[in-house]
Amino acid sequence: MSKKTPIRIGIIGLGGYANTHHHAVLRLEAQNEARLVCTCDPIISASEKLSLNLSNRGVAFFDHYRSMLQAYAHKLDLIVIPTPLALHAEMHRACVEAGIPCYLEKPPTLDESELEHMIETDCSAKKKTLVGFNYIIEPARLAIKQRMLAGEFGAIQSSSFLGFWRRPNTYFQRNNWSGRLLIGNQLVLDSCFGNALSHFVHNLLFWVGDRSLISWGTTTEVRARLYRAHAIEGADTFFVEALVSGVQLRLVVSHACRESEVNTETVVCERATILYEAGNAGEIIWNDGRQEAVNVDPFDTPIMNHLDHYRYLRGETERPSITLEDCRSFVHLNGLTYISSETIENVAPEHITLEHDNGSADVPIIADLINHGQRFLSQGIWPNLGIRQLACRPGTAKPSDLTRLREVLAEMTSSSELVASFR
Repeated sequence: MSKKTPIRIGIIGLGGYANTHHHAVLRLEAQNEARLVCTCDPIISASEKLSLNLSNRGVAFFDHYRSMLQAYAHKLDLIVIPTPLALHAEMHRACVEAGIPCYLEKPPTLDESELEHMIETDCSAKKKTLVGFNYIIEPARLAIKQRMLAGEFGAIQSSSFLGFWRRPNTYFQRNNWSGRLLIGNQLVLDSCFGNALSHFVHNLLFWVGDRSLISWGTTTEVRARLYRAHAIEGADTFFVEALVSGVQLRLVVSHACRESEVNTETVVCERATILYEAGNAGEIIWNDGRQEAVNVDPFDTPIMNHLDHYRYLRGETERPSITLEDCRSFVHLNGLTYISSETIENVAPEHITLEHDNGSADVPIIADLINHGQRFLSQGIWPNLGIRQLACRPGTAKPSDLTRLREVLAEMTSSSELVASFR
């Protein structure tokens, strides 16, 4: 493939996050980096097709992705799969079998056994699949990790993440899988931890990966407490403590919060503490009192990740920035939060206030959540926000316990407490 030849792309879907990929490719067409050849969607409106000017751009449109693959597989260099999580595995397999390299949106799956099947499928792929966790290739992030690997900051002692993303009740009504644990027998596990803020969870595992620059730590132990303030099947708030490659990680993430966008990654090393906000700012606070500002440039996530993957497809780099194998530790960590918690606690009414977005959409807010989160991250103090009074410290779950995940989820979805709140 010539370096000057635009990458010929197919995108499965037009709505939802697929629309972000469409607009990214439209911009990249202007740079002669890409060309959208075909797309498909079974339910998209005529106005949405018109907004992307598909006809005038010569883009073929199909009602089903299999029809698109049958007609255009031999004309594509890349296919983008930004579809609902439950469809990822089957679509990935179909594209690999058609001989088309894949850009698969995050997370690839939250089912550990399904991930292993996808990794096996990818072994026969023409090119390895990229998984679209957005922030790993930020230049500032890579530069800091290079310094960490060189030993400049000393050994990592602990790491933490605080992630708040305020969401109204309507956020969980936009489709049939949002906030769900299971659909039939299929694992969904949609949550702020496993989906919306999963980029940052994956980032934290990246900091502790010490095999090479592009590596992730291995999850070995997890303790977690899960809560819901929204009337959903799954959890909207996670307090998690994990041991990853021998380093203690603590994470607090929530959709039931007053703050709209908080993402703070902290890495404590022997000689310095690193504070990092993706696409925004960074700081290194040295133990001797020095403070070093880190220039974190704005990061256009779809454009930069597309261009990075194009370089791999053109043979300019040896591997995608994130492969399916690189998602193992994240998928394990996510699943083990449920096994450790064993239940999703309904937040007690005295801890909830109701606010409104855009004048009408209700937003349940867990009172004082940021202080609960900061105490947990700094001191390991577990909050007790639920209707029931649970033991202060949750049980420990290990990767060998993942075989129990379906059993645990079945119990969660059949509990009378859940039925009362969710239905």
